[in-house]
Amino acid sequence: MRSLLALLIVTLALATLCCCEKDPKDPPGSPSAASIKITKEVANAFVKRQKRSTLYERYFEYYKSPMEQMHERCENYPPCDYLSDQIGFSMAYNHFFGRY
Repeated sequence: MRSLLALLIVTLALATLCCCEKDPKDPPGSPSAASIKITKEVANAFVKRQKRSTLYERYFEYYKSPMEQMHERCENYPPCDYLSDQIGFSMAYNHFFGRY
């Protein structure tokens, strides 16, 4: 039984070596494994994932809350954005745009 198992393992090892060698008949310009791979961006161009979202999520994609609008207004104005990092958003917004 052990000799049969050893013979099987040796046979499989030789078959693997024979099959995995590079074929000398292949021309140098033939496609290799590296040229067959495609980038993530190319793959995603034709495979689109369907978004799962509820009506509630879609609503908030289009309409922003007043506080989020104020944050974006402050972020888009560089002095307010810088000051909000130093003293906080509410004080920076009050300084540049008045009471919120």
